[in-house]
Amino acid sequence: MKENSAHQIKSICVFCGSNPEKNAKFVEAANNLGKVLAKRKIHLVYGGGSLGLMGYVSTVAHVGGSQVLGIIPIALAEGNFVGKTVGEELRVPTMQDRISKMLDNSDTFIALPGGIGTLEEIFQIASWAQLNIHHKPIGLLNIDGFFNKLLSFLDQAREKNFIPHSARQIFISASTAEEMVDKLEDFVYKPDPVAAQIDWSKENNNKKRKMDLSLHL
Repeated sequence: MKENSAHQIKSICVFCGSNPEKNAKFVEAANNLGKVLAKRKIHLVYGGGSLGLMGYVSTVAHVGGSQVLGIIPIALAEGNFVGKTVGEELRVPTMQDRISKMLDNSDTFIALPGGIGTLEEIFQIASWAQLNIHHKPIGLLNIDGFFNKLLSFLDQAREKNFIPHSARQIFISASTAEEMVDKLEDFVYKPDPVAAQIDWSKENNNKKRKMDLSLHL
């Protein structure tokens, strides 16, 4: 951690693909991220299993000494669809419970290349930030320009006022794991004055974290 960092990160949740990965650059990036987490003594939270990029980053981080927590729905764990979880495993009933537990157990997020599941995780966490449920940044590890078009979409949506500045700012981009962790540590959230009025501490709201898909976000 740099001496002038805004805050120290103790745990990072990593989103990434679980399909067998043949792209050498993506595999190298996943392995390097695992090494950086271990070197900086940062705990890893991920979606469980041992396949694809999830398997690479979790294995390297675990071997390097990081505490690793895999959070996985019971249906996926019992069906052995994603391989054996590295480190500690927490089984939850639903996908919604999984993402909620990921949020609860992480200081910030990093996304490696992935597919629909990875995009779902990225945007659900981003939606919750927009709704003032949390203020944690999401790092897009932009290996070989993988997230270029997604970043362009976010910028265009911001230009057209579909995404407020408070939501766009939580997306951090970097091409290396070292640079990414540095940027996440330096991140300072600037609250949106309207979203800040949403109070999720009230008893009837605190019982669930479910985004109403009818909202025009």
